[in-house]
Amino acid sequence: MKTFLQLVAHDIYSKLGNNLSRVAIVFPNKRASLFFNEYLALESQQPIWSPSYHSISELLQSLSDIQIGDDIKLISMLYNVFEKHTESKETLDDFYFWGELLLSDFDDIDKNRVDAENLFTNLKDLKDLVDTYEFLDEEQEAAIQQFFDNFSLEKRTILKDRFISLWDKLGNIYTSFKEELFKEKIAYEGMLYRHNIEQLDTNDLQYDHYVFVGFNVLNKVESLFFEKLRDADRALFYWDYDQFYTSYKGFTHEAGVFINRNLDLFPNQLSPECFNELNKPKKITYISSSTETAQARFLPQWIENNLGEKEKETAVVLCNEALLLPVLHSIPSKVQNLNITMGFPLAQTPICSLIKALMELQNQGYNAKQGYYNYQSILAVLKHPYTRQLSTTAKDLEKTIIDKNMFYLYPSQIKQDDFLEQLFSPQLTTTDFCKYLIQIIELCTPLYRKDEKEENVFDQLYRESLFKAYTLINRIYGLIDSGELPIKISTLKHLIDKVLSSANIPFHGEPAIGMQVMGVLETRNLDFKNLVMLSVNEGQLPKSVSESSFIPYNLRKAFGMTTIEHKNAVYAYYFYRLIQRAENITLIYNTASDGLNKGEISRFMLQLLVEWPHSIERKHIEAGHALTTTPDIQFDKTPEVFQKLKERYDISLPNHEKAILSPSALNTYLDCKLKFYYRYIAGLKAPNEVSDEIDAALFGSIFHRAAETIYKDLADRQGWIKKEDIQALLKIKPRIQEHIDNAFKKLFFKIDETQKPEYNGIQLVNSRVICSYIEQLLKHDLEYAPFQIVGMEKTVEEQMTVSTPSGQYSIKIGGNIDRLDLKEGILRIVDYKTGGTAKTPQDISQLFEPAIDRPNYVFQTFLYASIVSNKVKYQVAPSLLYIHRAAAEDYSPVIQMGQPRKEKIAITNFKMVEDEFKNKLQELIKDLFERDICFTQTEFPETCQYCDFKGLCKR
Repeated sequence: MKTFLQLVAHDIYSKLGNNLSRVAIVFPNKRASLFFNEYLALESQQPIWSPSYHSISELLQSLSDIQIGDDIKLISMLYNVFEKHTESKETLDDFYFWGELLLSDFDDIDKNRVDAENLFTNLKDLKDLVDTYEFLDEEQEAAIQQFFDNFSLEKRTILKDRFISLWDKLGNIYTSFKEELFKEKIAYEGMLYRHNIEQLDTNDLQYDHYVFVGFNVLNKVESLFFEKLRDADRALFYWDYDQFYTSYKGFTHEAGVFINRNLDLFPNQLSPECFNELNKPKKITYISSSTETAQARFLPQWIENNLGEKEKETAVVLCNEALLLPVLHSIPSKVQNLNITMGFPLAQTPICSLIKALMELQNQGYNAKQGYYNYQSILAVLKHPYTRQLSTTAKDLEKTIIDKNMFYLYPSQIKQDDFLEQLFSPQLTTTDFCKYLIQIIELCTPLYRKDEKEENVFDQLYRESLFKAYTLINRIYGLIDSGELPIKISTLKHLIDKVLSSANIPFHGEPAIGMQVMGVLETRNLDFKNLVMLSVNEGQLPKSVSESSFIPYNLRKAFGMTTIEHKNAVYAYYFYRLIQRAENITLIYNTASDGLNKGEISRFMLQLLVEWPHSIERKHIEAGHALTTTPDIQFDKTPEVFQKLKERYDISLPNHEKAILSPSALNTYLDCKLKFYYRYIAGLKAPNEVSDEIDAALFGSIFHRAAETIYKDLADRQGWIKKEDIQALLKIKPRIQEHIDNAFKKLFFKIDETQKPEYNGIQLVNSRVICSYIEQLLKHDLEYAPFQIVGMEKTVEEQMTVSTPSGQYSIKIGGNIDRLDLKEGILRIVDYKTGGTAKTPQDISQLFEPAIDRPNYVFQTFLYASIVSNKVKYQVAPSLLYIHRAAAEDYSPVIQMGQPRKEKIAITNFKMVEDEFKNKLQELIKDLFERDICFTQTEFPETCQYCDFKGLCKR
């Protein structure tokens, strides 16, 4: 296979000889020159004078002393001109991002040498005078007419009036903006190109011959440049194409639209016989992939089967450049040399993630009025790997914030070492903020000093990323410090984010050696024998491009500006040109719908399927997910496990007098023995995290705490709660709210009672709901009063002994009772419930039988009753007070029992069921200490949905 660049090198050498020092060879981009130079050297056995190599951009910029301006500075200058001509009160912050659109339009106007005065003329004049524009052909005139058919000047709207008002001023803005730039001797790209070429005298050019290689679509400025050199007989043109799409019968092939035009205007130096490769048989394979990353996982297999002796004849082309990292991880060791033409995205480096975290910290994360940071922003910075390496206290501080559920922290609370002091210093101006980021980057540089440790490729890459980020932010800082960029911090954040996201870090290597990993644009002028393209999907090839512009489509088309059809035709050419000389071609596309990617095959693949006269093989890649079954999990009571069980609950062991087996633990054991093992024997628990949300458990705890303090205040010295006291309290809602606020401070905000809690919207709603629940409780007790409070959040416990074949064990059972109240000889054990549904057990046995709807609340309250009943002389009535049901007039919290659809019995005296309950309880605890009974999973997977250990048992 002879590549295009080989053909060009041979032809140039045969025509211009071996002294090429007065020859400039111009490529669309710089990369092709590296390969071309190698081919040119092979043409002669003797040393030759090398030509000068240029990209078209470098050549056009070199024709004058005007420099390309920084985009940020250009937009700032454009804003000043815009403000002057429109007298707008719009700030630079509001203008900036649509100013980019305006600058892009001006750039396109100049690159296509549009008469801006005619384009931006008054719309009414444009409509009336359309017949006088002799430069318009029929198609362009029709495009303008279509614009006015859709844009009626007679039917006015506010939006249309605003557009017309701005449009009438754009011509003056365009002219004044260019005048200001010329004064500064800077320009945007299109302006510089247009100025340099329109003023160009070919006699002043440096080289005798200019050789243009491998171009496709030409803007009007480039066409004029080519024409001037052609007419001066100082240019040679080499176009790369294939007759398959330039001479396609029946219609004009979009891949050949611009090439055919160029061939007519600037004849090719190579014979047409060199360009008939795509009609020849080739091995073309289409492969559909079920996921994006499955393509990368398939790559080692493809390389194993297709990599030849000359690695540089093989290329991996990424239509979706986000696949770079997965592809690099998939390159097998068989590849000896690898050249990556794409840069590594700066956005995927640690310094970029740190900068974004700091921008969030100092912007949304800092409350300037109150002077504190919010926890989300703090934790994002503390968890960053750079913070962990440079701060000695970051890890401990993170743990403290999580353990104490701290939502807001003042800088003084966070500055616990030198690095944290730098990180958590508030920055209130854009100048200070840029200096702050630059300083943080400088503090990170010691992490990658060459003399400290043996380097790997990532150390080099990340060191480069620090330098790149430093220069980008320093550039913005210079503009802000000089007063040229007066923007707010919020705009600065978006600007820095955009600049960092679009930046790349180049890989270092020898481009002409080894297998190539490339983006589509880097393939221009290059040919490969073995080719695999990944993500050949709609939206990736051709790229879905934004059509945002101030200039309506029909006017763009009429005045010869770039349109979507131009861009699609360019990508069509890239696709067909890349495959025309390849012999072994694999095109892979992703069938999965994900976000903007709809899993649609590229139109170019479908087109080739129809047009190409030879067969195309089609295959499919599956992601390779195997069906797995999770075995049942159980833990035997081995000597080690049993010893842990005894140490946890057997109070006869030395120093274990305080060990208590709680109702919650027993409920857990009844519902799922494995969960009991994980939580109470293995000691596992869900990791703590700061949360500003209030779950059901925390909601209940806050309610319990508020109720406890309210009733302690209500009770007199003997503990009596009187009707008149409840009535008085119900009239003073702020007093009730004070108790609730104090409960929030203690259990949620974890702050001192003297501090003021700062509720967000959801927290405030929860506070109001708890307040209504407290009022409901007070109203219910108003009907029950007077009664005597015996205890609030009272701890009760009882010792019992169980005998098993393995031995005798002393166990203490107990827990905290929400409330004990006494009236008329009945001691109620009251357990508050702020949610859930009351369940009526059929009998005592049901409390001990595992089931989806086992009455576990009743079990807990009965357990408390069994402990208390032998310690008091009163009747004990176990009660579950469901707050949300307490409004009913006949509501009684005393637990009832009975068969369905039969009369229920209220357990006003626990003695009625005490013996049976205690016998069942004895059997349960004996079961717990029975060595032969394992810790197994529940038989009811439906209950696993919200279990903390769901991930461990794979339910």
